[in-house]
Amino acid sequence: MKIVKTIAEVRAQVKEWRAQGLTVGLVPTMGYLHEGHASLIDASHRDNDRTVVSDFVNPMQFGPTEDLESYPRDIGHDAALVEAHGGDLIFNPEPEEMYHEGFSSFVDMTVLTQELCGLSRPVHFRGVCTVVSKLFNIVKPDRAYFGKKDAQQLAVIRHMVDDLNMDIEIIGCPIIREADGLAKSSRNTYLSEAERKAALVLSKSIFTGMDMVKKGERDCSAIIASMKKLIEAEPLARIDYVKIVDCATMQQITSLDRPALCAIAVYIGSTRLIDNFFTEDV
Repeated sequence: MKIVKTIAEVRAQVKEWRAQGLTVGLVPTMGYLHEGHASLIDASHRDNDRTVVSDFVNPMQFGPTEDLESYPRDIGHDAALVEAHGGDLIFNPEPEEMYHEGFSSFVDMTVLTQELCGLSRPVHFRGVCTVVSKLFNIVKPDRAYFGKKDAQQLAVIRHMVDDLNMDIEIIGCPIIREADGLAKSSRNTYLSEAERKAALVLSKSIFTGMDMVKKGERDCSAIIASMKKLIEAEPLARIDYVKIVDCATMQQITSLDRPALCAIAVYIGSTRLIDNFFTEDV
């Protein structure tokens, strides 16, 4: 396993693999890897001959008041995890390598990006689509792996790949949780001890919603109301959104008469965390 910093190095290595007839998987990440990322690397290692992990805190997907500078970084830790899980190459570029002086081309999307996280983070998905499309062009993988925790991101990337006729299979992998239920996230490291306990309200509300669906509830407003009531009872929690949307369009629905995503974003103190479930997985 090796770490490279330049696009040219990635392309040279992938070209070498392709000459040997090998398949290539890509796991795009912003680094500070945890067990959730490890599960994506495991899946790629299982499905492909070689696996590339990008490790890049993408400035384009952060708004002016968001946590770009404080976002955790630890390439030494990341390298050990990637190697332990069968990754073959880490692409760890500097921002200047990805966005040269005068950079002015973007991949934008409407509809799917205008709900959920797109409402409170208006520049986010343009940054995601742009960097992911660049990574796809650099690596040219057979398959790319994304976690279902970022469910809207997964839907947006699948739609982008379809719209732009990219010959890449997009694989969504299950949410990995802590033993007490909290979804794994690099941002969990921001939480104080009290906030970490309070953050369990996210998974508790998700499990409440799942239980209601399992028991036959189809009224979205009833499910949302029960989930909100639970979250609002936690003093350290502040809701950004609790919504149920159509899986294909990311637009809100009133009844579970089609495949749906129930997604939440909640501030615990100043840290914004997300969680979700797909009704088809209940």
